[in-house]
Amino acid sequence: MGVVGDSLDRASQEAFTRPIPKSAGAQMRYLVRQYKGSTRAVAGLLGISQRTVERYVSGQFRTPKAPLAARMETEVRQRWQPRVRRYARAKAARETGLTIETRARFGFTAAPGTTDDGRMRRLTQHLPPTYANRLLAAQDAGATEADLQALAAEGLQNVYFRDGGARADGLLVEFTDIDYIDVAF
Repeated sequence: MGVVGDSLDRASQEAFTRPIPKSAGAQMRYLVRQYKGSTRAVAGLLGISQRTVERYVSGQFRTPKAPLAARMETEVRQRWQPRVRRYARAKAARETGLTIETRARFGFTAAPGTTDDGRMRRLTQHLPPTYANRLLAAQDAGATEADLQALAAEGLQNVYFRDGGARADGLLVEFTDIDYIDVAF
């Protein structure tokens, strides 16, 4: 995915109530349970042999190499506590909204006589539930990174730059060159 999608996923993971399994064996057993006991499916997922998966499950192998350990942790994080994750996302979309902290280049299309040169800005802005709902629904529907960036730009444009419609009525914001973005529910 891209920076906005990854940031939304990290925000979902911050809602976890329990830590993910620490040991390689526990992570592998969790993945095998998620795939209904199919060590072949887990092997295909991780790009290793079925026998290697079985050895981690039985405890014969304990310490994976760094690339495999990273893949295992990523796959476990994607599947860990799905109901907690869904609840946090739904609450953000319904009630609390989300907070975006970013450093990116913001350019403008504005009235003649104003500057529209893009410049790097660091913003921390709370978006209300309506924008959070649109952003999360788009991610769930499989929107591209460009679509997610456009939705985030629209939310920042209306809440921060236009101040909820109180100023800069014809302003259109471009959200590019994202240095970093962090989303919190």
